[in-house]
Amino acid sequence: MRRRRVNRVATISMHTSPLDQPGTGDAGGMNVYIVESARRLAELGVEVEIFTRQTARDLPPVAELAPGVTVRHVTAGPYEEMDRADLPAQLCAFLSGVLRTEATYDPGRYDVIHSHYWLSGQVGWLAKERWGVPLVHTMHTMAKVKNLMLARDDKPEPRARVVGEQQVVEVADRLVANTEDEASELMELYAAPEERVAVVHPGVNLTVFQPDSQGAARHRLGLPQDAHLLLFVGRIQPLKAPDVLLRAASRMLIEDPSLRDRLVIACVGGPSGNGLAKPSVLTDLAAELGIQDVVRLVPPAPQHELADWYRAADVTVVPSYSESFGLVALESQACGTPVAAAAVGGLRTAVRDGVSGVLVDSHDAHDWARALRPFIVSPRWRDGLSAGARAHAAAFGWQSTASHLMDVYTQALATQQPSMPIALTS
Repeated sequence: MRRRRVNRVATISMHTSPLDQPGTGDAGGMNVYIVESARRLAELGVEVEIFTRQTARDLPPVAELAPGVTVRHVTAGPYEEMDRADLPAQLCAFLSGVLRTEATYDPGRYDVIHSHYWLSGQVGWLAKERWGVPLVHTMHTMAKVKNLMLARDDKPEPRARVVGEQQVVEVADRLVANTEDEASELMELYAAPEERVAVVHPGVNLTVFQPDSQGAARHRLGLPQDAHLLLFVGRIQPLKAPDVLLRAASRMLIEDPSLRDRLVIACVGGPSGNGLAKPSVLTDLAAELGIQDVVRLVPPAPQHELADWYRAADVTVVPSYSESFGLVALESQACGTPVAAAAVGGLRTAVRDGVSGVLVDSHDAHDWARALRPFIVSPRWRDGLSAGARAHAAAFGWQSTASHLMDVYTQALATQQPSMPIALTS
């Protein structure tokens, strides 16, 4: 088996930039993954060039994200954010920009392509054919999985995405799954060959997300010291199910009205995806449920401030209908705050049920109210979970993620598939 060193990786993230603030628009866990893994790969001596779509006229063509990590802004479509449904029409323009960049250098500039999300995988497929290098692809989310677990008021993913994902699965030299569950989904739902699927767990920045005084964090955020704080962090969209937390809080107040004086429901994030159609959905729901006095809607926060929100909370609530991993859960646990999460997808790996938090096998408000109440009324039990949360998160570092990605890149180089003809449709 031939092996050669990986010196430079072309990372493709067409629909969302690693420079964007996670928690709004299309920026979320995938952005964090790309940024953190690229930084750690650079620390291992690998240059990473990230190709993303230019969304503003004043963005520079090239920007340094970190030493050894470059972001290249590719002109494709208008200089503005675009709905993901409209982005396939820009695939040719984006691909052209990627190929033109490589053509300005001597042949062999990139050793590996790593694409993220199916749109980038389509670009990576054609770049792979042109450059003669292996394609490594990470799905992050999959249409077939999402369509099996649709949230209330959510729309199914279109057939074009299902077909596009299947094509990427067939041509990729390696498919990186975040968890064993995701690996199984790739094999069972997309017929991915087992030998081409590699499991690499995402990590958490253990320098930023670490325990600190809950009282100090509440003081910095202007929160009452005696609050019962239930925290949601993420994009406001049906898939992430923040409405489940609000409905559970309403149920808790009905069952115990004395909680109202101290209960605080904080939702840190902004509208995204289908949630953009109803940007006031949480405000409207809080008013409908009669709990607007206990709900705080907070804009997306930078990492250092987000860490304070985790530390200030009694529990972080992750009620998503689908998650490939759930970085929010890991960040919270790294700060010593246990998690109540839906028992779906990667959350079953990110949270150790009964050790670092609890998994809820339902999206029913009554079930969530029952699951959340002990975090308020049983502080000693919660403290035990807090210790378990810190220990569990400590096993997930981005250095380990980068090291395993290097292994995947090396294996892809050694076992690269022969080029496949590209089917053109009229």
